[in-house]
Amino acid sequence: MKTTAVSLALAGLLAFTAAGCAVTREQSTVGQYVDDTTITTRVKARLAEDKAVSAMAISVETLKGTVQLSGFAKSPAERSQAEELARSTPGVVSVRNDIVVRP
Repeated sequence: MKTTAVSLALAGLLAFTAAGCAVTREQSTVGQYVDDTTITTRVKARLAEDKAVSAMAISVETLKGTVQLSGFAKSPAERSQAEELARSTPGVVSVRNDIVVRP
């Protein structure tokens, strides 16, 4: 009886853990998720390298090659530079620039 209960508990835990490893955010495959993560990392690195852009104030998310930028910029030039850096990153299909300019 105890063995059955333990087996069921372990099976439930395994099922719960496996569901947690599933691809999220509507990616079609695990490969696409990895590609999107790589693109996000590349864009963040480019923002961090550029002295005209405050990488700490800008968030980057990628879904199926489309990069979404959000957060705050100090000027329209900083906003445009962040978008240009994202667009020129390998693997980026399109860029959605939701950065708000704040004085």
